[in-house]
Amino acid sequence: MARAIWTTPDVFAGRGGARTGEGGVMTGNLTLRTIWDGAQAEVVVRYTGTSHWHALAGSPVPCPSERDSRQLHQAVVEAVRAGGGATVPRYERVGRPAYMT
Repeated sequence: MARAIWTTPDVFAGRGGARTGEGGVMTGNLTLRTIWDGAQAEVVVRYTGTSHWHALAGSPVPCPSERDSRQLHQAVVEAVRAGGGATVPRYERVGRPAYMT
């Protein structure tokens, strides 16, 4: 079974932070993790240096490939840095299909 995990520590959330599935907003220094299981990606966040993960609002999302999961992870990192109550962006393939690249 395909699986990939992407983790980025020390992401400082912009004004408005990151919104979790539990309804709370997390601000400050965060660690983000994306776990891809071959069909979907789950995005979780925690305060850097702690052990309890929280699902980011909008997670999980359909994600058909490892490459797409990596791109999704980077998009989440950028969204959290921007703040504004960041959530997981909806999956939308942009440009040419992956099999053509």
